[in-house]
Amino acid sequence: MDQAYKEKILLRLTDKVEAMIGKIGDKSPHVAREDGVYDDMRHSWWTSGFWPGMLWLMYDVTGKETFKDAVWDWDAKLEQCFSEHPVALHHDVGFQFLPTAVIKHELTGDKEGLRIGLKAANYLAGRFNIEGSFIRAWNTENAVGWAIVDCLMNIPLLFWASRVTGDPRYKHIAVRHADTFLKHAIREDGSVCHILSFDPETGVFIEPIGGQGLSGDSAWSRGNAWALHGLSIACRCTGEDRYLQAAKRVAHYFVAALPEDHVPYWDFRADAIDGEPRDTSAGAIAASGLLELAELVPAVERRIYAGAAERILFSLSENYATWAKPEHEAILLEGTGNKPADQNINVSLIYGDYYFAEAFAKLNGWNHRIF
Repeated sequence: MDQAYKEKILLRLTDKVEAMIGKIGDKSPHVAREDGVYDDMRHSWWTSGFWPGMLWLMYDVTGKETFKDAVWDWDAKLEQCFSEHPVALHHDVGFQFLPTAVIKHELTGDKEGLRIGLKAANYLAGRFNIEGSFIRAWNTENAVGWAIVDCLMNIPLLFWASRVTGDPRYKHIAVRHADTFLKHAIREDGSVCHILSFDPETGVFIEPIGGQGLSGDSAWSRGNAWALHGLSIACRCTGEDRYLQAAKRVAHYFVAALPEDHVPYWDFRADAIDGEPRDTSAGAIAASGLLELAELVPAVERRIYAGAAERILFSLSENYATWAKPEHEAILLEGTGNKPADQNINVSLIYGDYYFAEAFAKLNGWNHRIF
């Protein structure tokens, strides 16, 4: 992929996201189906940070005030979720407040963004199970002892909080959670499970659970993408080689398991793989993570990971994007939300759009890092 192509896609993204402002407006999108119209979820829903995150990203890349004007008060909207009873927020506050309050503070120095970001970090730290060394997942009764791979992408909120406050306790929690996943979730071949189940009282590990993957011993592609990206971030934030080596192991499995067009199926170990749906969101997340990983390895290894990222992104852009469908509110088609629950299959997903934009921003020299 040459530089001219990278710049062309960034320009397309700029135009597309500007058009999305008029179509999406104040909605909090998650899924767009065949009609190309994004839905409008409650602000406590886990995906509520990705649309404003895309606006902040494009503002940072282009400097266009249109993006900043459209996103400015999103952190205040999401903060209101802390006043709900019962609180519906859970381990995904990193997904919600890193691309809103935190990036707002980082780019503009806004003190309210700092306050709200630290509020979210305190909430996430409060979900830490000391006995099991994990951050609890959802708020449902059956999930009291569960931790999930997605949370590796939420712990950057804790690394950030340690940096801006000088208090290492946030980082300690993030490291303990990441180490628990190194121990229990990442297999020798580099594949990853979705859910880890622990006894919440004793912290004893019980079993892996398939969750949104096919089974406890399958390889849900988006979960592998979360792990690849999250472990790369953990290495960047700590300098610890164990995270780098684990990220490389997951990356090798992910890339080796890709089909010929470099866009993953929803689970790499699904039985009749050719008849299974793709998940473009997994591809976008992994591509951005591979670019992150490429910056952490010796120069002689960078092309391995950066090249894999570019192959994924080129295929997504050429074969799965909505460039020829200006009426479509989303960017990527053929995402898979939750196949085992038969929910949101062959749809557009806002987090797929976000990480696709983030990856192309990185390819065009974007240096800020929120995740």
